[in-house]
Amino acid sequence: MEYSAERGFEERQPPKHIAIIMDGNGRWAEARGLSRNKGHRKGVETLKSAIRSARKFGIEYLTVFSFSSENWSRPKSEISELFSLLKIFIRKDLAELHQNNVRVRIIGERNNVPGDILPLLVEAEALTAANTGQNLIIAFNYGSRDEIANATKAIATKFANGELQLEDINSDLISSHLETADIPDPDLIIRTSGEKRLSNFLLWQAAYAEFVFVDCLWPDFDELQFSLAVDEYYRRTRKFGGLSRVTA
Repeated sequence: MEYSAERGFEERQPPKHIAIIMDGNGRWAEARGLSRNKGHRKGVETLKSAIRSARKFGIEYLTVFSFSSENWSRPKSEISELFSLLKIFIRKDLAELHQNNVRVRIIGERNNVPGDILPLLVEAEALTAANTGQNLIIAFNYGSRDEIANATKAIATKFANGELQLEDINSDLISSHLETADIPDPDLIIRTSGEKRLSNFLLWQAAYAEFVFVDCLWPDFDELQFSLAVDEYYRRTRKFGGLSRVTA
């Protein structure tokens, strides 16, 4: 099944921003008698495919949840493998992303990021900063509650310094102090593996997003699964708190 003229969606505006919670690597591996690390490696290959699919479908912004602030509770060996895969992804695939005019952006806490990871993140952002095509946002060491708390602290500091008045504080001001300040809110959030929760991901930004929960595990999330999720988005009627407003 293709995202094609025969299906009638070519005349509709694609979602500008899709965010994905990539869930199920470990379960995919365990179901096959493999180590969880093998699942994470397969998951990286799926990520590359998802980036290509998003570009093919005209998705301007793609955000992926790669490592949450809660993932530090996982076994040290698994965390080490995840970091190794991130390093390999940036070193091997950054040139291709840059060549394809993809801008890479990182959101998440950086203070406790390992010293050999942080320079790679900075390099990825710096190299691709001027690119004007697809935007790839990697949520790494990210937690939405911490993001909102940090924004609140920044606003409180400005208020205490007399830079803001109480009446200046509104939802737009809070949005402008988030790490995603110049990124549109997601139109569609996809979570794989059958789980139906946000897990501290883009809580503020998801206020009016559409949600699609798919049963397949992340390593099995191919172009077909991606297109089916986009199809489901097109079937929704988006109201944004008001009367009917369709996605077309």
